[in-house]
Amino acid sequence: MTEVSSVPPLAPGSYAFFFDLDGTLADIKPQPEQVFIPQTVREHLQQLAEETDGAVALISGRSMSELDRLSAPLHLPLAGVHGAERRDINGKKHCVTLAPALEKTLCERLQAGLAALDGTRLEPKGMAFALHYRQALQHEQAVLALGRRLVAEYPELALQPGKCVLEIKPQGISKGAAIAAFMQEAPFSGRMPVFLGDDLTDEAGFEVVNRLGGISIKVGKGETQAQRRLEDVQAVYRWLEQTTHQLEQKQESIPVRRAGNDSFSRRF
Repeated sequence: MTEVSSVPPLAPGSYAFFFDLDGTLADIKPQPEQVFIPQTVREHLQQLAEETDGAVALISGRSMSELDRLSAPLHLPLAGVHGAERRDINGKKHCVTLAPALEKTLCERLQAGLAALDGTRLEPKGMAFALHYRQALQHEQAVLALGRRLVAEYPELALQPGKCVLEIKPQGISKGAAIAAFMQEAPFSGRMPVFLGDDLTDEAGFEVVNRLGGISIKVGKGETQAQRRLEDVQAVYRWLEQTTHQLEQKQESIPVRRAGNDSFSRRF
């Protein structure tokens, strides 16, 4: 297990930070609506964004509206629904959608299929669907079979397994693709990407970050492509606090602050 102290020193202005939310910036809860990001963590994210000219983004399976609610009052670049929707530093949105008829058909068939599986829950996301079974682990195989049947019928769809959840999403959408898109834009371009995530859904992000020569950090146990590991969410909090403190100390040694930092800080 890689300890917090083994994370390489960070040079100011060199890194672009990407964070998963559930299981990384927030503890996983029995129900998705119970999840929250502590205020001190949001403050550290704000400090980190100010020190990197805004090169901090949330990359999550949640919708962008949920990400905004959970991270308020921050207004960060976001990739929601595993990258099916994305908002850049200037507020421009990039979204992938399903045909309305297909969305309606999928919703009806998934609702019917899960109705026979007590304790499961369908979360429609517009361009994707999450099939939750955290409260009904005995139905895991039935949920997987339901998802596979639908994806087999519609080649434009793909499955994304997660922790006690199975997501049905548009083909070609991933957290890795979202990170790659951000890395081609200001203020992320030209920096070294750092991505923290805990789930199978984050592996595509680790792959892209590794390919770009960045730092990939797995939170928790399990096989992974990530280069480094933090033990749990609390370890992420300690690492984030140390990172922001170190960047602030190094910035204090620079006589003139960059104008970009000041302009970004006014967005909060």
